Amino acid sequence: MENQLYLSSSPHIHSGETTDKVMRKVIYALLPATALSIYFFGLPALSVLLICTLGCMGFEALSCKLMKKPIALADGSAALTGILLALNMPPSSPWWLALFGAAIAILIGKQVYGGLGYNPFNPALVARVVLLISFPVQMTSWTSPAPLGSGLDAITTATPLGEMQTAVMLTGKLPELAHSGFLDYLTGNMAGSLGEVSAIALLLGGLYLLWKRVISWHIPVAFIGTVLVIGAIFWAVSPEKYPNPLFHLLTGGLLLGALFMATDMVTSPVTNKGMLIFGFGCGLLTVLIRLFGGYPEGVSFAILLMNAATPLIDRFCRPKIYGQAEAKA
Repeated sequence: MENQLYLSSSPHIHSGETTDKVMRKVIYALLPATALSIYFFGLPALSVLLICTLGCMGFEALSCKLMKKPIALADGSAALTGILLALNMPPSSPWWLALFGAAIAILIGKQVYGGLGYNPFNPALVARVVLLISFPVQMTSWTSPAPLGSGLDAITTATPLGEMQTAVMLTGKLPELAHSGFLDYLTGNMAGSLGEVSAIALLLGGLYLLWKRVISWHIPVAFIGTVLVIGAIFWAVSPEKYPNPLFHLLTGGLLLGALFMATDMVTSPVTNKGMLIFGFGCGLLTVLIRLFGGYPEGVSFAILLMNAATPLIDRFCRPKIYGQAEAKA
């Protein structure tokens, strides 16, 4: 009995990656966009970020304590959910809305399914959609940027996507902003949620995640590429009614969703083929909702719908077992 042989399943070599390391890398990748959001929208943006982040961590600790589970705030998942939630909210969000969103993200979007690794939907997007449907006035109250130190007061205005939708509904034609102002959209000088502030900052964060191999290229390329191709088709057919693909790319939450939300490893497919299908579905739904839906933005709805389809995609793209074809023969 002293010389026992222990057997275990593969893998026998550990990659060195842990949950907390992955979460930290994603948080680092979000720092440029987070810093710019505070620069453009000032203290209100900082307030939303702090309330969402600390709120998610607090509700995470509370739920773990009530369920008598180990409190694992050190893994960074709750903090990351809070940051992503804040980046999906208007900078003028009242404190109670941000706190309620944190409760929805952790309690409904995550813990009710069993916690980290078991949630079928992205928790931050669950909270955003619940808030958007429940409190549409507060969730669509946008302010123009008022950079720190400029002395300017924030002015209530519409997002570029919102102005586009309103103009097309009333006049049947695109507004002037759909044809110009792309430098402002690229740098983040526009109204929108905190995470829509700068395409450059989001792209830098996405490249960092690709470099660190936290995400693969399949979902972002399929997502963004589908939006650009389908947007280009509509634009070519009727340029006076549909915006050009660059407008789709630089406005709204496309880059934030494609690089940081759709790539969530828990709620997205596990195979390369499945990721491409998932990204294509997200892109297709985003364009259709933007152009024909009741909301000017469709990224959140598109990702959540494709999250629901992930088990089916994984089943469809399941690789063959080694020797399966020979066995059938």
